[in-house]
Amino acid sequence: MDRPVPNDAMGHAAPYESEIRELLARMTLDEKLGQLQQLAWTADTGPGHDQAHLVGRAARAGRLGSVLNLHGARATNDLQRMAVEESRLGIPLVFGMDVVHGFWTTFPISLAQAASFDPDIAEQEARISAEEARSAGVHWAFSPMMDVTAEPRWGRISESCGEDPCLTAAFATAKIRGYQGNGAGRIARDRMAACAKHFVGYGAVEGGREYNTVDVSESRLRNLHLPPFRAAVEAGVATVMAAFNTVSGVPAHANARTLTDVLKRDWGFGGVVVSDWTGVAELVPHGFAADPAHAARLALGAGVDMEMVSTCFADHGAGLLADGRLTAGRLDDAVARVLRLKFRLGLFDNPYADERTEITAPSAHARRAARAAAARSMVLLKNESGALPLPRDAASIAVVGPFAESTDLNGAWAGPGADAFPAVTMADGIRQAVPGAKIRCAKGVDPEGKDTSGIAAAVAAAEVSDVTVVVVGEPAALSGEGGSRSAIGLPGEQDRLVAAIAGTGRPCVVVLTCGRPLALGDWLDAVPAVLVAWHPGLEAGHALADVLFGAVDPGARLPVSFPRTTGQIPIAYNHENTGRPCGPGPQPPRYGSRYLDLDHGPRFPFGHGLGYTTFELGRPTVDTTALTAQALLEGATVTASVTVTNTGARAGDEVVQLYIRDPVASLVQPVRRLRAFRRIHLPAGRSTTVTFTLGAEDFGFWTNCPEGEFLVEPGDIHLHLSIGSHPTATGCALTIK
Repeated sequence: MDRPVPNDAMGHAAPYESEIRELLARMTLDEKLGQLQQLAWTADTGPGHDQAHLVGRAARAGRLGSVLNLHGARATNDLQRMAVEESRLGIPLVFGMDVVHGFWTTFPISLAQAASFDPDIAEQEARISAEEARSAGVHWAFSPMMDVTAEPRWGRISESCGEDPCLTAAFATAKIRGYQGNGAGRIARDRMAACAKHFVGYGAVEGGREYNTVDVSESRLRNLHLPPFRAAVEAGVATVMAAFNTVSGVPAHANARTLTDVLKRDWGFGGVVVSDWTGVAELVPHGFAADPAHAARLALGAGVDMEMVSTCFADHGAGLLADGRLTAGRLDDAVARVLRLKFRLGLFDNPYADERTEITAPSAHARRAARAAAARSMVLLKNESGALPLPRDAASIAVVGPFAESTDLNGAWAGPGADAFPAVTMADGIRQAVPGAKIRCAKGVDPEGKDTSGIAAAVAAAEVSDVTVVVVGEPAALSGEGGSRSAIGLPGEQDRLVAAIAGTGRPCVVVLTCGRPLALGDWLDAVPAVLVAWHPGLEAGHALADVLFGAVDPGARLPVSFPRTTGQIPIAYNHENTGRPCGPGPQPPRYGSRYLDLDHGPRFPFGHGLGYTTFELGRPTVDTTALTAQALLEGATVTASVTVTNTGARAGDEVVQLYIRDPVASLVQPVRRLRAFRRIHLPAGRSTTVTFTLGAEDFGFWTNCPEGEFLVEPGDIHLHLSIGSHPTATGCALTIK
């Protein structure tokens, strides 16, 4: 792409193209290269040192496009004035920040939000985050992350939506609406630009090791990793971030096929492609570029428009242009995209934040939303003999474990609010929910599971209490970027604490705070109830109490499978059948696709989750049992319906999940693929009919053709509908002619 594309992120003609062309005609080469540079005010989110000492001079010279990791209306306005009032052309800066699951108000981590199976939660979180951040002078969120991953060793799974592209796409588009508003037009002053990251395949890093190699087939790239990004582009996302990984030997920052051919040309993306932190310079240690100048040529040529932190473009762009290794058209295209972002944000009209109306603390409304989101994200893995909900008339409750009284409940990428506004502890939430009960607390072990000197005290508290809530899990530092783990059980001796409490024979429930699926110990069989709270954010303790005492039904479901052991990974639900498949449970045949020393299948599968009531599915129906592939490709749809009944004694939530199975295809298909879902709430004894509409994209698949080939093939298709609390799916069939 050698010339500015007069489109917005959806490919529509943008209203400010004449202004962009006029600016381009006036800009010097240095000013153009400056628009492609983003410098870091602090080094809080990446390796190396801050660049604050470079920012002021570059802004005054008109040689800076963006600053990251700076917030506060006064601080951002001071820098903005340098760019707008002291530079030759007065082009405003755009301020970016990792606003991932909250700004002042910390919501549950993204993986937890996905567990809710309620995209409205993600939209509301992003809306509140945008209001808070934009008032503090931040225009651009490096979110949502939409890397599909079945690799829980990878720390960044906490920032993802899990192992399914359909679920990820739904949450990504909801979050983009929350950040930006609807569509691809002007972004309002209380909203911010979103960034779809990381493009592409980052969730498939080998061994779950951060920044590692990715080697994927064309079909897996297009069927698993690309769909959420395409949905983001269709939703009008303003920016896209390149990934750290290689894609089949080519670093994503220099991958012209993905960045230009697919993203910009095939999908018509007219926004900004930004590098990740020093991602351009890292082409050298990758072994793909000889030096920073070569890295600049490769990244710019491939389609990166703005460079984060490293300065290869600014340092070497003039030389590349002079010797013909960079075209003027490609340079102008990149600059136009950056300017288009600033026009879309309204920065040319009003570049400053209003210091009088800056939001500096979570509002009561924001806290209520965070509490509701956390409660709706908690997954009940196990609940024998009605151990939960807990009775509100309990005389005494022991709350034990390393996270019983800890505020380390916000998770990775929690934003400035995590330090300024500590999370409500689990113990405090329980105290406020049952003020008449005696609450006994004991740590038992430290968060790393090294100091076990407190186990005896925790056991003593359990022995004299009506019930014990054991709160164990991961510190936030063990997940997120750079948080890869080779073994994903509870850290250290935390298992020992749980086993000791279970060994008392007294009633107990286990609460897991974590940023990933965990491989749970043998204690799982000894405790009656296990609730996954994830890293739930600011209102953690209150949300936990809402679920423990039954004010909120735990209607969330797993967005990623829980393995039996680390060695079983990956264990995603949407796997291929193989020629020698194995079903769940012990498998007598030796020559099947299994482990000799382990039951087959995950400990808890994708979509699993229990509640405080029971549901039943009726027999699903479709409005047609046969249609042609050509009709689907031309827009025909199929409507599937199923009746859901609350058969229990109390109101509750359920998630209806629709899966597709194509048993015979020219390219082997997964055993099932989630294509639609809906979370519903039903009073006791009530029924409702849930309807889903399916089209060509649900029945077809992409082949391994490098240019991109989508097929809908003749044959029988199986539709399976299930609910998280009932493992047996009910189904019907459809014939494509």
